[in-house]
Amino acid sequence: MKRYRTMNVMGLLVALVTTGAWADKARPDTKAPAAEVGFVTVFNGKDLTGWTGATKGYEVRPDGILACRKGSGGTLLTQEAYDDFAIRFEFRLPPGGNNGLAIRTPAGGHPARDGLEIQILDNTAAKYAKLKPTQYHGSIYHLVPARRGHLRPVGQWNEQEVVARGSKITVTLNGHTILDADLSKIKKGHKGKDRRDGHVGFAGHKDPVEFRHIRIKRLK
Repeated sequence: MKRYRTMNVMGLLVALVTTGAWADKARPDTKAPAAEVGFVTVFNGKDLTGWTGATKGYEVRPDGILACRKGSGGTLLTQEAYDDFAIRFEFRLPPGGNNGLAIRTPAGGHPARDGLEIQILDNTAAKYAKLKPTQYHGSIYHLVPARRGHLRPVGQWNEQEVVARGSKITVTLNGHTILDADLSKIKKGHKGKDRRDGHVGFAGHKDPVEFRHIRIKRLK
């Protein structure tokens, strides 16, 4: 009798796994985020409709992934411009990967000079060991340093949210706030520091960094 019950329990466990009851835990990389009020998907997972700039420097991979082409890249921007907004997305870094989230960037402008660039970087790479604090992941490039220690291991997906409201910028990585800055208090001269609108996108630096589930919410 005990053997029969044990076999039944084992069979139930196998059935749960094979029928997908634990699918989210077994395959976390394929799970799309739940619906979020006010957020609009800006990458359709199929092509670069709605994007402009360095479209040839990026490619669309299976499973709705946007990737910087190895050895290429450049600045890829949304066709729409935003003032106050929140952006949520997931990214996956290769070893030594380097990219950037461009925000409030004018059309044809350079994200790190004319707008703002939030670093996307493999902080663990030996070649980046001697960077300035404002050059590591999550930092506003050359303006405000981010806290380190919350990136997942290279090759795993990370979740990030950036909120830009007036002069205040916050960056949340994998549930941890790693940057909370008020640019009105930064005295350093910077062309894009006081911009309050512009395009959003990615600044590729030849590394095949991947992105998915990119969505933006306009803030009132």
